[in-house]
Amino acid sequence: MKSLREIFGTLTITAVLATQAHAQFTFTTNNGAITITGYTGSSGDVVIPDATNGYPVTSIGDGAFYSSSGNYSLTNVMLPNSITNIGDRAFYNCYRLTVTLPNSVINIGEEAFYYCTGLYSLIIPDSVNHIGDSAFYNCYNVRTVVIPSSLTSIGNDVFSDCRSLTNVTIPDSVTNVGSNAFYHCTALTNITLGSNLVTIGNSAFQSCTKLASVTIPNSVTSIGNYAFSSCSGLTSITIGSSVTDIGNYAFHFCTKLTNVTIPDSVTNVGSNAFYSCSGLTNVTLGSNLVTIGGSAFQSCTKLANVTIPNSVTSIGDSAFQSCSGLTNITLGSNVVTIGDTAFGFCVNMAEVTIPDSVTTIGSDAFNSCSGLTNVTIGSSVTNLGGGSFAGCSSLRTATIPNSVITIGPYAFYYCTSLSSVTLPNSVTGIGDYAFCNCYNLMAITVDASNPAFSSGAGVLFNRNQTTLIQYPLGKTGSYYTIPDSVTTVGTGAFYGNSTLSGIAIPNGVTSIGNTAFYSCTNLTNVTIPDTVSSIGDMAFYYCTSLTNVTIPNSVTNIGDSAFDGCSSLRTVTIGANVASIGDYAFEFCTSLTGVYFQGNAPSSGSSVFQGANSVTVYYLPGTTGWTSTFGERPTAAWFLPNPLILSQHSFGVETNAFGFVVSWATNLSVVVEGCTNLATSNWSPISTNALTSGWFYFSDLDWTNYPSRLYRIRSP
Repeated sequence: MKSLREIFGTLTITAVLATQAHAQFTFTTNNGAITITGYTGSSGDVVIPDATNGYPVTSIGDGAFYSSSGNYSLTNVMLPNSITNIGDRAFYNCYRLTVTLPNSVINIGEEAFYYCTGLYSLIIPDSVNHIGDSAFYNCYNVRTVVIPSSLTSIGNDVFSDCRSLTNVTIPDSVTNVGSNAFYHCTALTNITLGSNLVTIGNSAFQSCTKLASVTIPNSVTSIGNYAFSSCSGLTSITIGSSVTDIGNYAFHFCTKLTNVTIPDSVTNVGSNAFYSCSGLTNVTLGSNLVTIGGSAFQSCTKLANVTIPNSVTSIGDSAFQSCSGLTNITLGSNVVTIGDTAFGFCVNMAEVTIPDSVTTIGSDAFNSCSGLTNVTIGSSVTNLGGGSFAGCSSLRTATIPNSVITIGPYAFYYCTSLSSVTLPNSVTGIGDYAFCNCYNLMAITVDASNPAFSSGAGVLFNRNQTTLIQYPLGKTGSYYTIPDSVTTVGTGAFYGNSTLSGIAIPNGVTSIGNTAFYSCTNLTNVTIPDTVSSIGDMAFYYCTSLTNVTIPNSVTNIGDSAFDGCSSLRTVTIGANVASIGDYAFEFCTSLTGVYFQGNAPSSGSSVFQGANSVTVYYLPGTTGWTSTFGERPTAAWFLPNPLILSQHSFGVETNAFGFVVSWATNLSVVVEGCTNLATSNWSPISTNALTSGWFYFSDLDWTNYPSRLYRIRSP
């Protein structure tokens, strides 16, 4: 590439340019027109000639005055009337530049004046028909801009971060305002939108924090995502009658907005569209609205009344969540789905009628609506989502229609005013904790024809009454006997019961579920039968009145935090077959002094005895796996008043002999006697053995000489 100087020497501008410095340029010639491609001079005051060597200068090329590190020396550029094009990044990072655009300019390229912070006023001539994306991005000292009627579109980021810009008029010729076009123009107080505008792009006016009022003309059909998000000074918005879609987050965090009317043309209000518009007191929804997006009006804390029109079929997740001022909601007759947490934490809503059109109530849909006293559930609802009415502490009645098939976990959790529940024959699935912590619930009644569930004396069971699902917390009486048919005490079955002091568990029970007796604070006595094989996580958590527990030999596993917080528990006896003890199983059992193991040392989780600082772990001599500590607590041999045969350890036929371990935490001798007939009780000594370390192994090599032989032990 040759410079102008190389071809015809140094260009000297006379007359008009008498006070200007000589300028040096690089350029290209194409089709009889010159494009300036670079500037090699040192002067900050530059004049571009209108012609050179007989050819007109028509274009400032891409990156002609570009500086990646910032050009501080260039202060002024005079463009001739011959210029029709200013290329991409032509004056990029020319921080001190001032320029006047001639009436000949047709195109301004992308990032052409990016970060030109010396620009204070922009008059874009009527000749311009295209402005590239980010053309004036971060020209943060620009106070005024004149947009010509020749433009049909304002591109993406064109005036983004022009933080001194105060007023903008979009001419009627413009049909599209691009994404981020006026993003973060924090001084912008007024915007006039032209009558032919069709689309407002994503984040077009986001974070224009001083913008007070906007009228969206009737020509506009779409308001993009985040279009006016975080316009915290916006007090009034008029939405034109042709808008069909309000984008996600469109007016998100417009905290001073007080009234909104959604015109009948709108079919969709996007997710988070009016999220946290905390000043919003009234919203009118148009008659053709179909979808209310997730979190559309979440945290509009002053919104008092909402009527959902009959056109709406779906209310999105968290659509009105935490609208704490909402006292009344009217649901249209065609709503099919109420999303997760749709009205969660609307603490002042007193009553709701769910229309017959609704089939699904989402998880936590009305969670923590603590002022809700009455709810009518429509006849088409098939699913009550998990936690759908959890924490509705004022809810007194809930009639579950015959259409409901599943009730999700925690559905009515902590409905402390609920006194009774009747389950129709349609219900075949109930999630864990569905009716937990309902302190005034006296009885759960199940339709006699229900194929999956049944009730007895107000207690909820599965159909065959082999699983106890829920014992109502409001049921009177201090003692309860679990029916003999029960084999499983279900998850959370007695959760939070503070009335029962004793519970009889029948011999047929094999499993005690997670949190089965969680926080049964008055429970002083419970006997675990020797049919139980597992004790679930937190099964007896915070049973603060429980003093002693014996875990039978049938149990193989004690779950995490099984007895955590049992602060009155003094002693625990653990059966011979327990193989594992979960994390924090006896955490904060602050009165616990002795844990007595009948078998080998089990595997244990972390912090089994955390906070139980006075406990000693006792084991029977002859069992294995014990060291000086267990679960970071000291161990000691378990002294019994009499010797003991360990029936679970090396007991039976071994290497042509019958043998067993005798345990006694002394070093005294023990006599083993044999007998062939208990009727005659003719016992005779077989051997006398001295105990070493509190145990010895007895082996009878002659046992095969007898049709049967019985053994007993005694001191000499």
